[in-house]
Amino acid sequence: MKVAVAGSVGRDHLMTFPGRFTDSLVAGSLSKVSLSFLVDKLDIHRGGCAANIAFGMGALGLNPLLVAAVGKDWADYDEWLMRHGVNTKYVKISKELYTATFIVTTDEELNQIASFFPGAMSEAREIDIEKVLAAEGAIDLFLIGPDDPEAMIRHSESAIRLGIPVAADPSQQLARMDGPSVKKLVTGATYLFLNEYELALMLQKTGWSDAELFDQVKIRVVTLGAKGARIEEHGKPTITVGAPEEKAKVDPTGVGDSFRSGFMAGLSWGLNHERCAQLGCLIATFCLETKGTQEYTFDREEFMSRFQVAYGESAATEVAAHIEPRMGL
Repeated sequence: MKVAVAGSVGRDHLMTFPGRFTDSLVAGSLSKVSLSFLVDKLDIHRGGCAANIAFGMGALGLNPLLVAAVGKDWADYDEWLMRHGVNTKYVKISKELYTATFIVTTDEELNQIASFFPGAMSEAREIDIEKVLAAEGAIDLFLIGPDDPEAMIRHSESAIRLGIPVAADPSQQLARMDGPSVKKLVTGATYLFLNEYELALMLQKTGWSDAELFDQVKIRVVTLGAKGARIEEHGKPTITVGAPEEKAKVDPTGVGDSFRSGFMAGLSWGLNHERCAQLGCLIATFCLETKGTQEYTFDREEFMSRFQVAYGESAATEVAAHIEPRMGL
């Protein structure tokens, strides 16, 4: 199964605040907020939703196709992703702009306040997806992650027109997109990925009921934070998968992207949705335990041991048949 992943590529500036954001919020005064948080630490890592997802798939032995617009500072990032199994052949490199920048501060309760500067990502709308897909050959699933909003709509429309199943994953761009744009992105998608807050925001922006939103897609995957994930498919029982026990909660940045990596890998291997979600939850746990969205490491033995502890011997046997010959970081 060949998977293409479109969306953001960026540099993550990760900061840690040794307190709680909520302690600085004054009830009754939230209409005008002016706050500054003195942070303890700054880490700069590679990031961006599409790059994070593609990296995780590459770590599992797959070769996803990355579709993104990046800056003139791309060379070292490109080498890193190619080394980890990502096909970057069709990445558009800006002649003028730098790669996007994501700045996030995390408090002691893992709440986050973030900003994103798109930089070269704004040129993603110039990528001709139909030419890319024609040159690359058959694509079995096209995940469209947070990106330049116009690019997201164009990519979705092009893929659906070509009969390519779409996984819609608007994520952080829900805050930027209006209701009609969200509707265009979601309608006709095979998969829809979002978390609980994004689900509520999507309902608010579109004016759809929960049932009406679900009717627009075939399968809805809702991540539940520490509680795991829920998979809803028409005509089938809802599947709920718990998250493995983490060794430490280091940083939640990129955890959702890592979940998608595992889920997409499971789909590529022809596994059922329960196994896909279990794979996603374990990869997300590795990410949670690490500072940086592409810094987690594991070997086959550790991965399978933790998977079996979390989900049982039978599930582990199904997954091992695909992972053991391929994986290693």
